[in-house]
Amino acid sequence: MTQEELHQLQYPIGKFEIPTSITQSQIKSWISILEHFPNRLESLVKNLTDNQLDTVYRPDGWTVRQVVHHVSDSHHHSYSRFKWALTEDKPVIKAYYEDRWAELIDSKTAPIDMSIQHIKAIHFKLVYLLKRLNENDLNKLFIHPETKKEVLLKQNIGIYAWHSNHHYAHIENLLKRNNWI
Repeated sequence: MTQEELHQLQYPIGKFEIPTSITQSQIKSWISILEHFPNRLESLVKNLTDNQLDTVYRPDGWTVRQVVHHVSDSHHHSYSRFKWALTEDKPVIKAYYEDRWAELIDSKTAPIDMSIQHIKAIHFKLVYLLKRLNENDLNKLFIHPETKKEVLLKQNIGIYAWHSNHHYAHIENLLKRNNWI
């Protein structure tokens, strides 16, 4: 497999590029993605067998099971980051080692339904919050400790809408390649 093919498997929808100017229309579109993602993901994976769930979506990548659990973990962190930024002045958020989390026993073996239900709950809470933020709220930010970059909440909405579609595409593309859908 070529580097280009591997890159396409890793970033099937491309990398997220933050627009220089974020419009209300973009924010609404991103929130809509976040609102509908849990049901889309559940529909995509609900009939997969354990063998299919334990298939990697690309060479040296995670299994479908690990991806679902990762989304649950990651979006839980994101929700906390929104809350910190709304209640503190430019907080430095806590990073985590997603690769190490993906290797934990629950990420590798637990039923995905627990994470699907968690994703539904966290997205319900997140979308409820996001739909009620004003421009001042959307311009609040947090600082990522690894990059030292300031991340505006309106940017983070886009990042997590992309993240949802990114991992959805990982799974969907695997299912298509293997003729599972």
